[in-house]
Amino acid sequence: MSAEFKGAYTALITPMKENGDVDYDGFRRLVAWQIGEGIDGLVPLGTTGETPTLDDNEEEQLIRIAVEESAGRVPLIVGAGSNSTRHMEGYVKRARDLGAAAALVVTPYYNKPNDSGLIRHFETAAAAGIPIIIYNIAGRTGRNIPPPLMERLAAIPGIAGVKEASGDVNQMAAVIARIARPRKNTANPFQVLSGDDSLTLPLLALGGDGLISVISNLVPKKTKALVKAAMDGDFEEARRLHYELLPLMEHAFIETNPVPIKAAMNRAGLPAGPVRLPLGPLARESETKLFAVVDGLAKKR
Repeated sequence: MSAEFKGAYTALITPMKENGDVDYDGFRRLVAWQIGEGIDGLVPLGTTGETPTLDDNEEEQLIRIAVEESAGRVPLIVGAGSNSTRHMEGYVKRARDLGAAAALVVTPYYNKPNDSGLIRHFETAAAAGIPIIIYNIAGRTGRNIPPPLMERLAAIPGIAGVKEASGDVNQMAAVIARIARPRKNTANPFQVLSGDDSLTLPLLALGGDGLISVISNLVPKKTKALVKAAMDGDFEEARRLHYELLPLMEHAFIETNPVPIKAAMNRAGLPAGPVRLPLGPLARESETKLFAVVDGLAKKR
């Protein structure tokens, strides 16, 4: 069940209609456009996809569309997290049965599980028979996974990597040094993917494997180029692209994700629509700043 997940992946938004319904046709167009732009993989049903506000039927339809439209051209890592282990297990099995390449499983939020509970949670995920990418994001969950515990989790058969969004470069380096590097070029690799657009270049310079990106919803080709340049060792080009995209990296999080990126996509004429409550529209001041960045990037295309 070993697999490699490298390169630039887009954490897909879920486009909505003005009445709040999911825009399935828009989602299909986004999947096709992303692949046409050369993205390495797609991640539907993550935080950026507003999964906490989607019902089970909406989620299943989105997975089916992503699988059908991608047609095996790029791997799909489907979000399957929950703060209930029983619910998470069902979501992972659903991702497996519908044709995903892997499942992204976030640290349980609100519960703040202890170490023994967290280990059993990810053992349950891995037992479903599909590669599991751990999603470590203490800012959303209230629970960080430090490197010693990540080592224990990574030893579980079926755990294929981590989306590392701790914001701590030292922690990322420790995970690469203690887990990923020793397993490199083995039958059981462990991938370390950045969960923060702005930390992609540092992570790749340290030996990381790629990125699960928010900004690539808007600029997949440039995001892919940045990741490829760094992975090819062309750090001069990677730095150039990093600084070109840095204003978007910063302004895409001027308010809670995915509010800014959906506003940016609407500005660019891509299917996005509104966010669902409890998220609300951007403040006027934030919108003005974001749109200046989006318009500036459009002039460079």
